[in-house]
Amino acid sequence: MSIKSKNKELGAKNRIKKLNVYMFLLIFTFFSMSANAQCAMCRAALTSEGNTTQAAAVNDGIVYLMVIPYILVAGIGYAIYRMKKNKS
Repeated sequence: MSIKSKNKELGAKNRIKKLNVYMFLLIFTFFSMSANAQCAMCRAALTSEGNTTQAAAVNDGIVYLMVIPYILVAGIGYAIYRMKKNKS
């Protein structure tokens, strides 16, 4: 394999990596915008003083959504710990 073909191959890989980073940033930007809109909607729903059950339901939903990532991270951490323990 010649040096020119290796350089072309590396250049293509670098372009793909850059494209992946740009796509990630673009998608991340759009998802963060939609999250801000949902927070405003929740706040508008909770500002009405007449319905306290709706406020409790929204708070329970927030706690539920907050717990799931922690459970996933703990499960992955435990799996990694078991793999390292079994390896040694």
